[in-house]
Amino acid sequence: MPVYRLGEEIAFPDPERADPSGLLAVGGDLSPERLLAAYSLGIFPWYEEGLPILWHAPDPRFVLPLGRLRTSRSLRKSMRRYETTFDEAFPEVIEACARVPRRGQEGTWITEEMKTAYVRLHQLGFAHSVETWHGGRLVGGLYGVSLGGAFFGESMFHLGRDASKVALARLVERLRAWDFDFVDCQVRTAHLESLGAVAWPRAKFQRALEGTLEKPTRRGRWRFKP
Repeated sequence: MPVYRLGEEIAFPDPERADPSGLLAVGGDLSPERLLAAYSLGIFPWYEEGLPILWHAPDPRFVLPLGRLRTSRSLRKSMRRYETTFDEAFPEVIEACARVPRRGQEGTWITEEMKTAYVRLHQLGFAHSVETWHGGRLVGGLYGVSLGGAFFGESMFHLGRDASKVALARLVERLRAWDFDFVDCQVRTAHLESLGAVAWPRAKFQRALEGTLEKPTRRGRWRFKP
């Protein structure tokens, strides 16, 4: 199956043309216009330093419908322990996501080019962060992109027990209050599966995405409201 090479025009092939690994296209740039076009089609960039930009649309797609979030007793206890904020430290969160080691993973796909691109999306009001704090120290968080009623989760990190889970739980609380539909988790991880995320066939994800994008985008800086 061919992998498409993108040109200067902001356009993508049908996600159904992705290869079995989910790889759909190569090249292009990380301009805000191209990134937003990609997310609106269910496509996201994922590559390593030294490689061209690789665009993916995996099948199945890992998704957290907002009503499925599992909050254990220990997680609820942690939610009382940490302070939570939204959009207070976006650059610090994305830097920590790139820097904090992950079990079974060497290096990071969050390149300097990616950091710059998502900070720009944040400045434009489309990318958002959730921060968890303990004693004035940033100990966990996540970031992603918001369009319509979907939040496209990009990465999360933790330096304290349950700190990233608390960020996700607080995010889901707020998204439910704002009538969002789901968090796109992209690909399966045991961590997200334990919190309630499920695998959807790509066709189901694309239908849900098309429907939720009919809702207005909550653009601008977000505020945490417990």
